[in-house]
Amino acid sequence: MNTNPEELKAISNQIQELIAHLEIQEGAHAETLDGISQEYRASAKNLLHYGTLRNFDIRKLQKKMKRLGLSRFANAEGNILGSLINAHELIGKLGQNTKTTHPRDHLKIGGGKKLLKNHTKRLFGDQKEKRRVKVMVTLPTLAAHDYNLVLEMVQNGMDCARINCAHDGPSLWKNMVDHVRKASEETGKEVKIAMDLAGLKIRTGALEPGPQVRKFKPERSALGQVVHPAQITLVPDETEILEPYMLPVPKESIARLKGGDIIKLKDTRGKSRKLEVVQVTEEIAVLHAQKTLYVATGMLMYLANSKSAAIPIGHLPRTESFITLFVNDELIVSKKQEMGQFQVRAEDGQLVHPGKISCVPSVIVDKVKEGDPILFDDGKIEGVIDRVEPEQFVVRITRARTNGSKLKSEKGINFPQTDLGLSGLTEKDKKDLGFVAQYADIVNFSFVNTQEDVEELLVEMARLGVQDKVSVVLKIETRWAYRNLIKILLSAMRTKYVGVMIARGDLALEVGWKNMGKVQEEILSICSAAHVPVIWATQVLEGLAKNGLPSRSEITDISSSIRAECVMLNKGPYINEAIALLDEMLGNMEKLHDKKEGMWPKIELL
Repeated sequence: MNTNPEELKAISNQIQELIAHLEIQEGAHAETLDGISQEYRASAKNLLHYGTLRNFDIRKLQKKMKRLGLSRFANAEGNILGSLINAHELIGKLGQNTKTTHPRDHLKIGGGKKLLKNHTKRLFGDQKEKRRVKVMVTLPTLAAHDYNLVLEMVQNGMDCARINCAHDGPSLWKNMVDHVRKASEETGKEVKIAMDLAGLKIRTGALEPGPQVRKFKPERSALGQVVHPAQITLVPDETEILEPYMLPVPKESIARLKGGDIIKLKDTRGKSRKLEVVQVTEEIAVLHAQKTLYVATGMLMYLANSKSAAIPIGHLPRTESFITLFVNDELIVSKKQEMGQFQVRAEDGQLVHPGKISCVPSVIVDKVKEGDPILFDDGKIEGVIDRVEPEQFVVRITRARTNGSKLKSEKGINFPQTDLGLSGLTEKDKKDLGFVAQYADIVNFSFVNTQEDVEELLVEMARLGVQDKVSVVLKIETRWAYRNLIKILLSAMRTKYVGVMIARGDLALEVGWKNMGKVQEEILSICSAAHVPVIWATQVLEGLAKNGLPSRSEITDISSSIRAECVMLNKGPYINEAIALLDEMLGNMEKLHDKKEGMWPKIELL
């Protein structure tokens, strides 16, 4: 080992200089630190230290430290000052200079990890024996009607139930909350409730809706054999929000059914169909169909071999219509909140007149510029703003599917390179926050962009008397939130307790797919420095939850998610299968890994 005294002295001086810079920055932000909750005071200091250290190029220092067999600070974001002080003292001992003095008020080695563990416990509850990483699950509308569904979710490993205020309404939210609390009590498992404020989501406006009809289709093999029958769930006709697999019928009709019953009907095409009742609860009945059928509002079903009255199908929502877009098509995006117009094409498929759709909120139309890129429907359709005209702008489509991409109403619009200057709480958010304050443990703050947004939320929470009772999860889903993350966290640390959700879907659109890996790593590092729990979200096991079969990339994604403190699953027909698999995988992987630390496990052959 090279222990040249001059080199050791140079390294010692460089580390001492870095420590001095950290102390200067801490003093410069003394006012900010005074407003931080005592629970996060040490974490806020370490976050400032991390931000300060990132302004220095320490690669040469790291190489010198490596040659001495000392830590290179590669994974030291959880305790910046403590790691520097520890390295400085070791260098002093190597150089036989033990007269080193350092600030007394700093985290000891391992202190950052302990704080993160405590903050995670405060946010999500006690750690389970077999796994550290928590599981958050988005509740479907059916969870408001089917208690057994929620009970199974809790039994399979759900630690936190997520309710999205962008959907359903207070009466259904209350049913979901009651079901979660009941399941938690019945199983003896702690389950937190998190509610998303909808936030300012930019979306496409209305299109003329289609007929009130639903299609149910079984899944078939390559040989045409039924692999999974079509599943139809009968729900009371007063149900406010209907999922695609639901049919509304009178509640008394459901009460008359029992497992094994056969229901007959003729669908909209006049084809005779038989449905088997496979499950009945107080609120719903689940039916299976072996053949495709189309069901419309007002249609009648009959219980086979029964003289009871017909079962009428209640009011179904109209089917979604869409504008089909091809590369080089034009699309008009209007400020006027009016029904959209479908495009007109010649017999050879050439566009005669472009389609037109409104933008919500309409003020967006006044903020865009020619040449700005624009994305529709989670990036499935890409375009560039070709012309800006009074009351509208014209988009030229640059990427779509070869056979055309369907643009429907209520689909997201992203402007990845445009500062729209819109953020903060909407009036709906403020109204919904009243419900959240009464019934939830956590509020998920959607589309936060700046520290001012956080301050606005905290003011509203203080007005409701829940600033230190309801925890806050910051959803990082825009490039502006990513750029302002340190300031956003420092503002949020005025309350307790805080988490961060990496909303990878919207964020990837904002920063670009090629940059998403780097951005994700940066967010993980910043949150590690702040000792703030991270939720790994968007499209986790999506194939399994929606289709019953995970992809290989989804399984690999789970291996990466273990670096977070929580993983979020979205709803789907196979959500309980997804929860059970995730619970098992996380438990198995945590025997092999500790967060960001290598271990040599005992080898077990499969």
